[in-house]
Parts: sequence; C-alpha cells; structure tokens
Amino acid sequence: MYSDIPLWLSILFMVGGFVALAWSSDAFVDGASVVARMLGISPFIIGMVIIGFGTSAPELCVSLMSGLSDHANLSLGNAYGSCVFNIAAILGIASLIRPLRVKPETARYASPVLALLALVSLFMLADGVCSRIDALVLLALFAVLMPLYCWFDQRNSEKGVKKNVSAVPVVYSQRELMIAGVKLVGGLAVLIGSSHVLVWGAVDFARAIGVSELMIGLTIIAAGTSLPELASAVASARRGQHEFVLGNIIGSNLFNTLAVVGLSSVISPARDFSRYILSRDLPLIAVLSTMILVFGVNWRHPRRSGVFNRFEGLAWLVVFAVYMAFVIYTETH
Repeated sequence: MYSDIPLWLSILFMVGGFVALAWSSDAFVDGASVVARMLGISPFIIGMVIIGFGTSAPELCVSLMSGLSDHANLSLGNAYGSCVFNIAAILGIASLIRPLRVKPETARYASPVLALLALVSLFMLADGVCSRIDALVLLALFAVLMPLYCWFDQRNSEKGVKKNVSAVPVVYSQRELMIAGVKLVGGLAVLIGSSHVLVWGAVDFARAIGVSELMIGLTIIAAGTSLPELASAVASARRGQHEFVLGNIIGSNLFNTLAVVGLSSVISPARDFSRYILSRDLPLIAVLSTMILVFGVNWRHPRRSGVFNRFEGLAWLVVFAVYMAFVIYTETH
C-alpha cells in the first residue's frame, strides 16, 4: 500500500506531517466555526459532518486500498482502531486540555447508538467474514442514521435559539467569508495530505520491526489516520468549542464503523481476519461508547448539560494505555 522509502525520508515525512497537521487544524477549525455561525447550523452538526467526515477521509482511503489488496486485518484494524483512538485518546486529551460540556441529547442518544453499532458489527463478523450483504446493511444504516441524527440535533438547536431571546445573528463581510472558506477547504486538504505523509513514514518504521498487519492497523495506521481528528479536537478544545470536539468524534466513529468498513467490504469482502477483532476490539468500542453516556450525563440534573472533566479524561487515557499494551503483547506473542 505504501512503497518503501529511505530511513531519512521516513523521519522527514513524520516531522513534516506533524508540523502540517498543527497548522492546518487551526485553520480548519476557524473556517468551520465561521461557516456554522453564517449558515445558522448547529456547531455539533458541523463537527459531525464536515469535520468528522473530512478528517475520516484518511481512514477511508487506507481501508479502501487495504481492501483492494486483500489485507482484511489492516482494513478492519484501521477502522476499529481509529474508533478506539477517537474516544479513549482524543476525548481523553481534549478533556485534559479543557473540561468539555456535553449536551444531554449527545450523551443519551449518540452514545447508545455507537455502542449498539459496535455490537451489530460484532454480530455480522461472528461468522468470520464481512460479506457484501453485510457491507450493504452497514451502508444502509449509515444512510438512515446520519440524516436522522442531524435533523434531531438541528431541531433541538433551533428550540434553544428560540428560547434565547438575547441571541443576535452574526454578520460577516464578503472578505471574511472568503477567508473562512479558504481556511475550511485548504485546512482540510492539508489535514488529509499531511496525515498520509505521516502514516507513510510510520509504516516504513513498522516494516523494519516486522509486526503483524492487525497490529499496524490498530496502532500506527489507526493513530496516524486519526491525527486529523486529534489535531482539530485539540484546536477546538483550546478555543472552548466543545460541540466541534464531540461532533467530530461521534461523526468520525459513525463514518468508520459503517461507511469505511461498508465501502471497503463491498469492494472486497473481509475474510481471514484476526479473531481478536471480535473478542477484544469491538467489545472495547462498545464499552468506550457507553462511557460517553456514563460520564456525559448530569445525573443530578438530567436535563442540563454534563461535563467531561479532567479526571474522566485521565480515565480514558488509562484505558487506552492498557489497551495498547494488551494489543502489543497479544500481537507479538
């Protein structure tokens, strides 16, 4: 999938990829914020659709190329490993930077849906293959759930705006809108491109170590292709744009679980994949998704927003560290 490159070029790719990610994430989040205000769209939907899908493009590209090459472990490991990384690592880091406010609807509805989809995937893959029929079911679920949740969130946002009588519409000049559009499109393009460059350099190092494809998919590829999500989430957390962070993670996980796995399996059904995906990875995704509900609901006042505080962010990072250690141990022994 990635051709061999000299060691010095691998290092250059990784360093350059990190620098480009840092710059492009700030530009992308700035542009998305302006677009959300201008169009009157919920920031959560902007985060889930534009940022979530846009930053998931690397996962889609990598899984499609892996599927075409009959590397099922790399394809599935990339998709499901990214889901684990998105919740445990990215939400954990973002919560440490600044406690994140969680809308009641996000915790009560989005979290159970993500957990249920992980269990549905577990059921579909239990026979040892993700057939084209299974893939079409996943794509159909994606086609139904995404518009439905966007409509639901936008409806609740509009109700909130009506209640807030002091809300004042934001007006931007033509020049400001043009700059925002350039930041949005250009930032996304650099995010995707730099993530590929970074993964290319990392994969070259992994080949020298001689580890399994599933381990590469779950660790280096999953983390590498999730770097756009991490970069944009960190930038959003620093600015206090909580809904961008959560929308990004939820949209990305929906995209990975349904669209990425579905499209790659439609092209080439996933076969002969490691059983660890069923016994370790998908159950963990279901648990992590449930933790969004447990941590995100304000149990004293269920109708009010909850908060992911720094303690909960640390808990997610501990889970991620234990998971990574277990993956490395099982795949190397």
